[in-house]
Amino acid sequence: MHFGLTEEQEMIVKTVREFVETEIYPHENEVERTGIVPRELGQEIKRKCIELGFYAAAFPEEVGGAGLDNLTFTLVERELGRGSLALTTFFGRPSGILMACEGEQREKYLLPAVRGEKMDSLAITEPDAGSDMRGMKCTARADGSDWILNGTKHFISHADIADFVIVFAATGEEETSKGVKKKITAFLVDRDTPGFEIRPGYNSISHRGYHNCILNFTDCRLPKSQVLGELHQGFEIANQWLTGTRLTVAATCVGRARRAFDLALEYAAQRKQFGKAIGSNQGVSFKLADMVTEIDAAELLTLSAAWRLDQGLPSNREISSAKLFSTEMLARVTDEAIQIFGGMGLMDDLPLARFWRDARVERIWDGTSEIHRHIISRDLLRQFGA
Repeated sequence: MHFGLTEEQEMIVKTVREFVETEIYPHENEVERTGIVPRELGQEIKRKCIELGFYAAAFPEEVGGAGLDNLTFTLVERELGRGSLALTTFFGRPSGILMACEGEQREKYLLPAVRGEKMDSLAITEPDAGSDMRGMKCTARADGSDWILNGTKHFISHADIADFVIVFAATGEEETSKGVKKKITAFLVDRDTPGFEIRPGYNSISHRGYHNCILNFTDCRLPKSQVLGELHQGFEIANQWLTGTRLTVAATCVGRARRAFDLALEYAAQRKQFGKAIGSNQGVSFKLADMVTEIDAAELLTLSAAWRLDQGLPSNREISSAKLFSTEMLARVTDEAIQIFGGMGLMDDLPLARFWRDARVERIWDGTSEIHRHIISRDLLRQFGA
């Protein structure tokens, strides 16, 4: 593996970092205070992202994307992680699942999403089904050539600003070695579809302004043309997509941790107590050493997993390792950054308290730390038939 970045990758990193610093940072405090991203601001961020040529950057060029490989796109996500998620959502990362669109779906959903004309949201999680996707209770039953969707989804990110939602529902059952499991199918559902209601979700302490929503489906009738991918193959589609999103979570955690560390490092070098910079005290300097070591390790894990994905090598365990380590690393780094700042670290004048709160959800969504430990250990033991 070559550890250096290409000239093009260096340029991309520099461009995205400058975008985040000039277009995202100035609005973070207001979004944190109000919990809202004004529609005009979100559209302005989207417009500028499109002008830069980074909207839907991971999508193939044949559908209008920038065609970035996994490694380069992970570098983009790392830089976006430095900024408020509520704001960087408008930078433009449509769900990769949309590549499963066929026929008229491409013109109605895929291409408009890539062009930034429509935004999507992904609906998997339910009140009684989080990690156990095949235990979901939201159902879709066949009625002639249509499907009737019933059930509830919650914790659905940014559904309040989405034009359509990709909904996963149980469409049957099958016997497996682990008992009866649901067959899952993905559906494309426009926000104005009769029987579909989007409600405000819970008030989360993490990522203010990035809203989660509750979706209710009551005899929501969908034509068969709204099935995304193959019938009963939604579980496979979701797993393929989750691979990429877990890498995104790892990368954004690395970016956020690096920003927190930079603040702590500068403060440790400038803040004086007892006549010398606090960074010269072993109690602080060792914290800095541990922080940067963990950040570097998380970054290498993440970029290595992205590289393996590009090479077509097995990468499921490596991506889980990156997601697990990076999210837990972020919690430790933000906590230590606050400790270095002391009381000021908890004040709204700095973004550290926000980073600290935002870090907590990273160990839960896109697979909890426990789920990823299970994935990693299962992969290790499989070779022994265990």
